[in-house]
Amino acid sequence: MTEETTTPSPVVEASTKAYGRLESDIRLAHTDSKARLAPGPVQPHSRERREEAIEALLSPGATRPKGAGNRAREEEPDIYRTCFERDLDRIKYSHPFRRLAGKCQVFLAPDDAHIRNRMTHAIEVSQVALSISNTLGLNSALVEAIALGHDCGHGPGGHASEDAFASFIDGGYDHAIYGADVVLTPLNLCAETLDGIRHHSWRLPAPLTPEGEVVSISDRLAYVAHDADDAVRAGIIRAEELPESVKEVLGTRQSAQIASLIDGVVTASSATGLIGIDQDVALALDDFRKFNYERIYLRPAASRQSKKVIDMLAALVEHFADAPGQIPSVSTGEWADVVSGSAEAYETSVRYVSGMTDHFAIATAMAIGMPPEQLPRGV
Repeated sequence: MTEETTTPSPVVEASTKAYGRLESDIRLAHTDSKARLAPGPVQPHSRERREEAIEALLSPGATRPKGAGNRAREEEPDIYRTCFERDLDRIKYSHPFRRLAGKCQVFLAPDDAHIRNRMTHAIEVSQVALSISNTLGLNSALVEAIALGHDCGHGPGGHASEDAFASFIDGGYDHAIYGADVVLTPLNLCAETLDGIRHHSWRLPAPLTPEGEVVSISDRLAYVAHDADDAVRAGIIRAEELPESVKEVLGTRQSAQIASLIDGVVTASSATGLIGIDQDVALALDDFRKFNYERIYLRPAASRQSKKVIDMLAALVEHFADAPGQIPSVSTGEWADVVSGSAEAYETSVRYVSGMTDHFAIATAMAIGMPPEQLPRGV
């Protein structure tokens, strides 16, 4: 018998070969690469040179990137990146940001991949904020860092998680404060980035920078429009049911609504030098938000779901506070050993449970014996 041999497919064979071609002791991306920076060598843009270029584009009140930035722990400046670009990279690569993909925006653990989650919400807030900030001459890297990091303090199950954790944390649980002061602290972000994250919620004092203000207002613009869009997709409302004031000023399609809202901010802010929104657009946004609360957030099914989320998360916190050795970071020694039932055990338990995704929280609740009928269900 002869040994059977197989011939690699052209795709497999090509993938195992060295890519590109050699030229002047460097390997090019493709064998036929032609794109060039210049006819010969170019001088790389250093961080200092880029800071100067950014300075020329910024409005007088915009936040300037300087060296390594104002951080709790001093660091050496990066060779190429500005301090806020560095923050942006750290947030994008962080576990808290990645887990946002598994945390719901409004609709819990959706099977429909087109329903927003916390990550897609953060990306949309970033898009809105960058559209505004680029037009107003603000620091785009700082804006994007705040926008992508603004919800990293959210627990599973949406805003109901804040009610679930509130009784276990001195002073209550606010996702904005918790995100900046607990969840993202290991990243050693710049003070301006943390300030924007900490104060993005309108129920808290205003951010110190115009970039933070832009993200704060963009958060509301984005979620009001896209939560309604998701509710239409879920069959809960119809676009034609929006208030007349909303349809007249903003339209019925999300793209038109976002465009009108952005224009309302750019027009008002450029005319006054303050970060705000045109009054006519603001009134339509108020009516839009009120409609969402009545028809989406506070509808009976949503209220029942929130109650189940609160009960589930509270039970999880109690369970892990009683048995902190079951928390991975405690069992591996990453965090110091904590005493069962102590204040530190509850703090550690909240930290662990708040980081869970929707699906993992539900699976963990089932694993500790919670009956399925008591658990929230996805949509």
